[in-house]
Amino acid sequence: MMWDGGWTLGWMVPLMGVSAVLWWVLVIAVVLAVLRWWRTTPGAGATLRQDARQVLDVRFARGEIDADEYAARRRAMAE
Repeated sequence: MMWDGGWTLGWMVPLMGVSAVLWWVLVIAVVLAVLRWWRTTPGAGATLRQDARQVLDVRFARGEIDADEYAARRRAMAE
C-alpha cells in the first residue's frame, strides 16, 4: 500500500543535498582554475617586470635615486 498518495521523496532527499554540495564544489573549482590560469598567463610577468624597469628608469632620470641604488635594483629585478 502506498502512503501519501505515492508522493514521498524517500531516497531523493539525501541525493539532492549531495548534488547541491557537489554543484558548489564544481563552481568553486572552476572559479579557482580560471583565476590560476589568469594569473599565470604567459607574458604577464614580463609586462610587470618591464613596467617596474620603466618606473626605475624614470626615478633615476628624475634624480630620486643614485647610480648605485639604480644598479642594485636592476640586478635585483634580473634575478
